[in-house]
Order: sequence, then structure tokens, then C-alpha cells
Amino acid sequence: MTRNIVVGLDGTAQADAAAEWAADEALLRGTGVDLVYAREPVPEAALPFVAQESEEAWAGEMLARTARGLGERRPGLSVTTRLLPAGPVTALVAAGEESELLVLGSRALGGMAGYLLGSVGLTVAGAVERPVVLVRAGGEATGPQAPVVVGTDVRRPVDAVLGFAFEEASRRRCQVHVVYAQQLPLYASWGPAMVPDIRMTVAPEIRRSLDELLDPWRAKYSAVEAAARVVVGSAGIELVEAARDAGLVVVGRRARRAALGAHIGSAAHAVLHHSPVPVALVPHA
Repeated sequence: MTRNIVVGLDGTAQADAAAEWAADEALLRGTGVDLVYAREPVPEAALPFVAQESEEAWAGEMLARTARGLGERRPGLSVTTRLLPAGPVTALVAAGEESELLVLGSRALGGMAGYLLGSVGLTVAGAVERPVVLVRAGGEATGPQAPVVVGTDVRRPVDAVLGFAFEEASRRRCQVHVVYAQQLPLYASWGPAMVPDIRMTVAPEIRRSLDELLDPWRAKYSAVEAAARVVVGSAGIELVEAARDAGLVVVGRRARRAALGAHIGSAAHAVLHHSPVPVALVPHA
């Protein structure tokens, strides 16, 4: 059974951008798009004062309008719509688990602050055990064959993350840029008198390990050109910098079930909030 790409809509420009991205992605994957809307639950005490019917009518019209636009711009694309009965987090997590991909929007804060995923989006992205893509409204435009950037760790590589990146690059017929950021130990900041330039010693060895890690992926995806890069510094900062010329950034998230909040690592947090291009968050064991 082919799964659709699910898009969470709320009437904002960010959600509209997410729907447009998802529609293009669906054509690449040969699947459809499922547009969904989930409203905040209304406390029982407030029910007599809230016009639920008007919200449902607005949401239904908004979903139908978005679906028409996507279909008109992309003839042949299958687009469905749904009003979800549960609250946003519960409903989007459930819809995401049934999807090929869950796509959400995030808004720009401006300046150095970057982007805000929001409490609902952050919670959902940290809970769904399927890949989630975050899309910015008015993000930086890149060419149709801009590379896919993926972060990895040569010490603990994750097949799900690298596999997602190579598969996306294969669909888009573009390059994969694999980035490994070597975080130097604290004493390295004490200066050359204490520590010779250890970057010259660690980088070549790590580069060889990275190339060996990528050999099987290069063999499997022989049509995809994969470039490996070792940098010294913060993984989040380096991936955000690499994102400037990318079409998509792919980062991993350890899938963990817990009662308190989302579990998204510091590097993924930085990329989610500051990448100028869409970010795919891929859960893994």
C-alpha cells in the first residue's frame, strides 16, 4: 500500500509553503498529498461560547481551496483533505505515523533569530516515528538540482539518515554533500603553545573513515555524486552554513518514547531553527 505525504495546514503562509513543497515531493515519489487540519480542543466550560461550526466551515473551505490550487498547478496529482477530530499534537502525530512523510511549516523570526518551529511543531517533530520535513515561507530559493546536505557521525553512522539523503538525491538527480563536524576537546582552545594544530592530524584520518563509510552508499546509488567534507567546529553551525547552497538538509533524531517533551539533539535543533531551506528530520533507533 502506497502512503501519502501528510501536510498539516492552519491557514498560514508557512503551511501553504509546506503544501507546495509536499506536492512537488509527491510527484517525485509517485504518491499523493493528504491535507489535514486539527484544531485546538475547546474546554468544556467554554463550549457554549465558541462557534465550532464556523471554524469547521472555515477549515473545510481552506483545505478545499489549497487542494484546488495544488491540483491546478500540478495536473494528475492526487490531493485529499481531512478535518482531524483530536487536538493538533495528537492528531498530527497519528496522521504522521500513517504517512510516507509528514510536512509542516515554520515561520521566520528575522535577523539572527532564524526560524521558530513552535511548540506544536516541535512536539510533533520529536514524537513522530516517521520522517518530518519543516518548510519555511519565503525561504531562500535554490536551483532544482541544489544538493542534499546530510550530517553524519563516522563513529556512530545511521543508515536511516544516510539512506534518506541518498534516496532524495537520487529522486532529484542531484549531489549529496555529507558533512562530519569534528568537535575539538576543550583543551584545544588553550592555544598552539599547549596543543599543536591537531586539526592537521585528525582531519585526514576522519576523512578516510568518512569515505569508507560512504563507499557502500556510492555503490548502491551509483548515479548520485557524493562529496564528503570534514569540518572542525559545531555540527549545528556547520550544517546551517552548508545549507545556504542546498535544496534540502537531512538530520537525524534518536527515536525515544518518554512522557516529557520532544527529544531532538542540539545539532538538529540548530538546523531546524536556522536553516534557510527545508529540513528533513529522520528518526532512528
